Amino acid sequence: MRAFAFDAYEKPLHEVDVPEPTVGDHDVLIAVAAAGLNHLDAKIREGEFKLILPYRTPLVLGHDVAGTVIEVGGSVRNLKPGDEVFARPRDHRIGTFAERIAVDEADVALAPTSISAVEAASLPLVALTAWQALVERGDVQPGQKVLIHAGAGGVGSIAIQLAKHLGAYVATTASASNAEFVRELGADVVVDHRTQDFEQELSGYDFVLDSLGAENLAKSLRVLRPGGIAVGIQGPPTPSFAKAAGLNPVVRLAVAALSRGVRARARTLGVRYEFLWMHADGAQLREIAALVDAGAVRPVVGATHPFAETATALDGLGKVRIRGKAVVTLP
Repeated sequence: MRAFAFDAYEKPLHEVDVPEPTVGDHDVLIAVAAAGLNHLDAKIREGEFKLILPYRTPLVLGHDVAGTVIEVGGSVRNLKPGDEVFARPRDHRIGTFAERIAVDEADVALAPTSISAVEAASLPLVALTAWQALVERGDVQPGQKVLIHAGAGGVGSIAIQLAKHLGAYVATTASASNAEFVRELGADVVVDHRTQDFEQELSGYDFVLDSLGAENLAKSLRVLRPGGIAVGIQGPPTPSFAKAAGLNPVVRLAVAALSRGVRARARTLGVRYEFLWMHADGAQLREIAALVDAGAVRPVVGATHPFAETATALDGLGKVRIRGKAVVTLP
């Protein structure tokens, strides 16, 4: 079976021939129609997360999939061969840059019926990230003020739409060339990140979704009202995350040190900072699919590539700016 893997951290992604997936009792075997490209794939290959998410190599990458169920395990009850589905496989079971993948039924949902497989493949990781930040962590309510950074990107473009669906007043950062685009997604205020300082433009916000980290996160804390929350998906990770992830005591200490400064600043300002590592969740994907079919959320696909170009397409993620997501397609 054709797939794209890397042999060791910091080594290039390349096409390989791998054995067919083993289908467990609770698994569904999916014939991959399309797979989303994510910065997470590139960062795993570079070894950026190996302390908190160690993988054995060689490793087939890929965190988003849309395709057709072709086989189910003996204990699967809610899906059947022929179903069109989408999923973000759970950590340690990734590998959507392949012709087929076995995924736990709990991570899979029927794909939205109103969009293509390519569009469906763009959604799982970024839509789950937005959902878990805004709904699970932020508990965003109607009338609240929400700031979404990098609104034209993969997470940002979905988060703006979801926040607007939740009834929030939405600000976002974007380039001037993307201002009209993010307004069409639902942004009420657009701050040009190249010519404006969002800290000077915004204040009294209830929630910030930060995808950039570092100084951007520090400024984000300062635009919150007392009691507000900033959720970071770039980092730094927090002790609560380390505990929930079951990391060993040495790594927990290292994680605590990484986030000590930002947590202290948040306490001083009377706000909260939480690190989000998105988790797979088929039930949430079903909620997202319903929003897509209702017209509340639309996927944004900025580029498509044939499967044979997966490696070069992943390398180009940080070099070529696109709106939304890039997706690879299989024959």
